[in-house]
Amino acid sequence: MAEKMQQYIEEAEEALLHTYNRYQIVLDRGEGVYLYDLEGKRYLDFAAGIAVFSLGYGDPEFTGALKAQIDKLTHTSNYYYNVPAIEAAKKLKAVSGMDRVFFTNSGAEAIEGAIKAARKYAWLKDGCTGHEIIAMNHSFHGRTMGALSVTGTPKYREPFEPGIGHVKFADLNDFDSVLSCVTPKTCAILLEPVQGEGGLMPATEAFLKQIRALCDEKDILLILDEIQCGMGRTGYMFAWQRYGVKPDIMTVAKGVGCGVPVGAFLMTEKVGQHSLAAGDHGTTYGGNPLACAAVDKVLELFEKYDLIRHVKEVSAYLEEKLDRLISEFDCILSRRGAGLMQGLVFDRPVAPVINEALSRGLILINAGPEILRLVPPLIITKENVDEMIAILKDSITAGI
Repeated sequence: MAEKMQQYIEEAEEALLHTYNRYQIVLDRGEGVYLYDLEGKRYLDFAAGIAVFSLGYGDPEFTGALKAQIDKLTHTSNYYYNVPAIEAAKKLKAVSGMDRVFFTNSGAEAIEGAIKAARKYAWLKDGCTGHEIIAMNHSFHGRTMGALSVTGTPKYREPFEPGIGHVKFADLNDFDSVLSCVTPKTCAILLEPVQGEGGLMPATEAFLKQIRALCDEKDILLILDEIQCGMGRTGYMFAWQRYGVKPDIMTVAKGVGCGVPVGAFLMTEKVGQHSLAAGDHGTTYGGNPLACAAVDKVLELFEKYDLIRHVKEVSAYLEEKLDRLISEFDCILSRRGAGLMQGLVFDRPVAPVINEALSRGLILINAGPEILRLVPPLIITKENVDEMIAILKDSITAGI
């Protein structure tokens, strides 16, 4: 079987565009919080498909709902209504407090829609173009041209510039830096309540409330990107709910579909009535019955399993164990993040630790060269945390 796995890897390198430096394993199946490669080796998964598999792998109710929908209808186009999209939208509205939903195929597409909605809102106010968006340094919002244009990491943007234009970058948790970017042309301020790729850095309550007040004062739209930090990951259904700083537009993806490619942008009724209208935006696959059946069942199971309470309980245990780990290793400088979205900041590159952990049956990912990112399925237990800590300790000792 080892030869078979190597054969697949070689075939992938010949057939796929080389835009990823993949780890040298071929994953075959999953069960609960574990993944298995083609050789049958088991891995404890603390990456969850980059914060996607909230329910873990093989949940029978979730997979059952998808199988049932496949037998009925998978696609119709948005020329017609379909029941899964209606039910999923109702549930998303209920858990978010937002008023209007547009389903997309991905998080990047949700960001694209949010940008368009904000610029259309401003255009309807003054009839002018050239409206500006303020985004944050070290942010990450996606790889499409619009999402890339508001991503505050130059190395991602520079090879593809010029982007959509009229984007300024400020510093997270530095209100003065935001204020210095505001002009009469500012139409939106976009940020992640907890930066993901940017290093697991949470926005502070004071900063978010200052931004919200500024937006209210100047009729600027606040766009919150909850693609990675939303869907219960921080111990709240959406990270902004911890402080009650409600956005005008919100983007979601990843955990909302638990492996099915689906995202959405949501908005308040005010924005919905004064932005995108018929003909302004569309998607062939967005909101199709299969994807929305996934969203509908995910939200149902979040409530049934009381996942928000569970995340708060197990994340407190995880934080305690990670803090103890920091005291044991001088190479770990600090911990940051929220809930089951945690980062360990090292004084050196973490790639050797990740590779060593993989060889020992633990899947981890990074968030920058020196930050280890832990974003496991939300169903992990304290026993899973103990298992992860034991492997991570050995991996740090051997890898650094």
